[in-house]
Amino acid sequence: MKFALTPEQAELATTVRSLLGKRGDARVATYDEALWQTLCEQIGVAGLGIPEEYGGAGFTFFESLVALEEVGRSLVPSPLLSSLVTSEALLAGGSEEARARLLPRLAAGEVGTFVEGADARDVLDGDLASVLVVASGDDLFEVDPAAAERTWTPTMDETIRLATVHCDPATANPIGDGGAARSRAALVGAVGVAALQTGLAARALDMTVAYSKERVQFGRPIGSFQALKHRMADLLVLVEMSRSASWAASYAVATHAPDAERLAHVAKAYCSDALARVAAETVQMHGGIAITWEHDAQLVFKRAHALGQLFGSAASHRALVEL
Repeated sequence: MKFALTPEQAELATTVRSLLGKRGDARVATYDEALWQTLCEQIGVAGLGIPEEYGGAGFTFFESLVALEEVGRSLVPSPLLSSLVTSEALLAGGSEEARARLLPRLAAGEVGTFVEGADARDVLDGDLASVLVVASGDDLFEVDPAAAERTWTPTMDETIRLATVHCDPATANPIGDGGAARSRAALVGAVGVAALQTGLAARALDMTVAYSKERVQFGRPIGSFQALKHRMADLLVLVEMSRSASWAASYAVATHAPDAERLAHVAKAYCSDALARVAAETVQMHGGIAITWEHDAQLVFKRAHALGQLFGSAASHRALVEL
C-alpha cells in the first residue's frame, strides 16, 4: 500500500516550510501577526479545510494538517491549531447562520479559539482570539471577546499561548450543538498536536544529524562514531513511525472514517512519547550547548513537553485505546 502525499500536498508543505524558514522566528513569545497574515493571504492556511461557500479554499482537513506539520517543524508560534479546532467545531456543530458568519472570518485569518465550559483553563490562544466559540452543556455559543474575562497563563514553553477564560452563557449567543462541536474539537485537537509533534521531531533529528557532522572529537566528526549512528537511526525510526501514525489519523479524521477516534488516540499517544525521546536525545547529542538559552535544542525540549500535555497526555489517550 502506498501512503504518501500527493504532488499538490507536497508542494503545499514545501511552500509553507519555505515561508516559515525565511520569515519565522522561534524565539518570540507570541505569534507574528504579519507572518500569520502572509500565511493566510498568500497560502490560505487558515481556510484550507473550510468549504468555498464559507470563504475557504475547499480542500480537506488533511491539507490543514500538512501545513500544521510544517508549523511544528519551524518552531514558530502560530494560532493555526486553535483556529483549525474552532473552524472544525463550527462545521460539526454550528448552525448554518453561524457558519456563514464566522467561518469567513476564520478563513481570512482572524484567530479563533474553542472553549469547553463557561470557566475554562488552558485555553489555546484564549487571550488573543477574536472569534470565541464556547461549548457549555449541550449548547454551542458565540461569546463576544470583550464580554469574557481572559487571562494569559504563563507556561514553560511560552510559544504555546494558553489562557484562563470565564464567560456567562446567559449573555452569549446560542449557535448550535455543543456536543457535536465538542467531540469534533477533541479529535481535531489530538491529531493536530500529533502533526505538530511529527514536524518538531523531524526538525530535532535534522538538527542532531547536522551537528554530528560538524562537531569534531578525537580528530573525527562525532557522526562517524558507530554508537551515535545507531542512536540517530533509532530516532529516524521514531520520526517515520510518528509521521505514519499522524497521517493515518489525520486522513481518518478528515474522511470521518469509522476508526477515526481510535487512530487519533493512537497518534497522540505514540507521537507524544516519540517526541519526548527525540527531544531528550537531541539535548544529549548536542552536548553542553543544548542547555544554553541561545541554542534551539532547549526550545525543542520545552515544546516537546508542552505538546505532550496539550489535548491530553499519552497515558490518557492510551487508556482510551484500551477501553
